[in-house]
Amino acid sequence: MFHNISFAHPWLLLLLALVPAMAIWYILRYKRIKAPVHIASTDMFGVGGKTLRYRLYHLRFVLRCIAVTLLIVALARPQSKLSREEMEIDGIDIVLTMDVSGSMKGEDFKPNRLEAAKDVALKFIEGRKSDRIALVEFAGEAFTQTPLTIDHNVLNRQLSAMRTGLLEDGTAIGDGLATAINRIKESKAVSKVIILLTDGVNNRGSIDPETAAELAGEYGIRLYTIGVGSRGDVLYHDEYGRPFYAQADLDETLLTRMAENTDGGHYYRATDKNSLNEIFEQIDKIEKTRIEVTQYQQTKEEFKIFLLLALLALGLELLLRIDN
Repeated sequence: MFHNISFAHPWLLLLLALVPAMAIWYILRYKRIKAPVHIASTDMFGVGGKTLRYRLYHLRFVLRCIAVTLLIVALARPQSKLSREEMEIDGIDIVLTMDVSGSMKGEDFKPNRLEAAKDVALKFIEGRKSDRIALVEFAGEAFTQTPLTIDHNVLNRQLSAMRTGLLEDGTAIGDGLATAINRIKESKAVSKVIILLTDGVNNRGSIDPETAAELAGEYGIRLYTIGVGSRGDVLYHDEYGRPFYAQADLDETLLTRMAENTDGGHYYRATDKNSLNEIFEQIDKIEKTRIEVTQYQQTKEEFKIFLLLALLALGLELLLRIDN
């Protein structure tokens, strides 16, 4: 009969505790006032048995309890709601473009720059359940590891498996960005984003980074560039595990100009894992998926039927009280 019932004043339902209290009071009172009358036979009075009103003596109290219960429910204002909700999710397409050159093994991030970046990126992906995300890696050349996908399990596996040494070494920032643009330029998403992370200067590749950034702007792609690396000498270990120090170059001027060539783009500098995590959190807040919800809801008051039944129960109790 009722669908999706709720109460405008649910706290009033606590008054239902009065009903069992009434029942206990009634039982105790009835036992106390019941007269111990003993009649050997009622035949002399022409009484063949108990009257119907006598048999229904306790029904009056039952009806009273029912009436009180129904009145309390009515006071709590039961309501049924019929609603229809239309939800439109305008997902954001994102390409994570990660530097996997040898310098990303720097240990100023723990355990190193690349592993720290992977950990933070995995957390970022976890919070973007409605978005398609692609993965591009670059060093001296660029490669699409994962095209745009909503299957984040596949994306996470590919990201976790990413490591240095698989691509020709170097830092081809322009080629990495151009590859990312090719992955997203035909997207119909409301917002198209490329996040490019690197720790070096452009020293390889055939495409100028600023030219690639201008192309991204023409396609309506927003570019966030992230420069990673602490300032000063950085600890590395060679292939034999021997430690050495080197000062990795980072062209912040270039990365800033690249981001500014796109509408709403921005350059960030991360000097440790905590600051890198804060950068991704900031980008996550900026690029939150837009969800538009149109909700049609009709609320119908249902207390009238409970009030009517309560009055009916009270009326029956009064009828039973009338002496024949």
